[in-house]
Amino acid sequence: MSLSLAFDDGQQAIHDALVGFCAEKADDAVGRIPWSRALWQELGELGVLAPCAPGGEGGALEIAAAMEALGAAGCPGPFAATYFATQALPEGEAMAVADGKSIVALGANGLFPFGPDADVFIELDGSGARVGRAARGLEPVECLGGEPAARATLEAAAALGDLDRAHALSDVARAAQIAGCGHALVAIASEHARTRKQFRKPIGDFQAVAHPLADAHMALSAATGLARAAAFAFDRDAAVPLRPAAKARLSASTAALDTIHVVHQVFGAVGITLEGPIYHLTRRLRQWVGDAPSMEHARSVVIDGLGWSADA
Repeated sequence: MSLSLAFDDGQQAIHDALVGFCAEKADDAVGRIPWSRALWQELGELGVLAPCAPGGEGGALEIAAAMEALGAAGCPGPFAATYFATQALPEGEAMAVADGKSIVALGANGLFPFGPDADVFIELDGSGARVGRAARGLEPVECLGGEPAARATLEAAAALGDLDRAHALSDVARAAQIAGCGHALVAIASEHARTRKQFRKPIGDFQAVAHPLADAHMALSAATGLARAAAFAFDRDAAVPLRPAAKARLSASTAALDTIHVVHQVFGAVGITLEGPIYHLTRRLRQWVGDAPSMEHARSVVIDGLGWSADA
């Protein structure tokens, strides 16, 4: 018996609607979407943050559909952090996060993406986490993706309980987001390879250009499939699909980093210009790969599932 990984009509409608939303919010020729609290509240009002939250409609597959579209557009926001929080926080706080009224900063080692704008701070420490408020004196940090970040020390912090659902859902969201962005980069680079000529031929006719793009597409497609399969299991299975979600996160992250290398090779020097067609996406994609919950946590989940020790 096979499992169809295609979105149903409702999930595809979510994806397509958010493609249009991102196109409307882009403020320059290459499609950059600026971060703002107003943008986040609008996404909350659209119900993008509510699936799997208390009282919310939809499940992890709806999140995957949304994140593939938002990732392809490089839409900024603490998406994975928010989905983590909807599973980790008490119901009242989770609902405030899900409707976009509270912004979550999910970090580790005192570094919090979206810290300057955050209302809720969650700090990860190994397999545990604690929630609290930031002490006075946030230190703004310039991060690779161009999104706001800060260093902070938490005070009045309380430990959070079982985090398996939180980690699984955030890994599904991050995998779908990363794979969506990677696919967009391959599409942009493929179009460039089709139209850019050297030696009177499109550069896409050369195997050294075409084959790496094809390899990147296949790796990203595999990661997309893993993310959707983990989302399906999250919605349907009694057991939390912690390891399938971690595998999807690792697969997407590895494919994305390889894709960044490939597309920069295709574009050459223009690929690393701030006003160029891909640099805003590749920078943000690297940021997403490294953001908490970390790849190290996903690796430890997979290794522990094999009965091995991450320290061995």
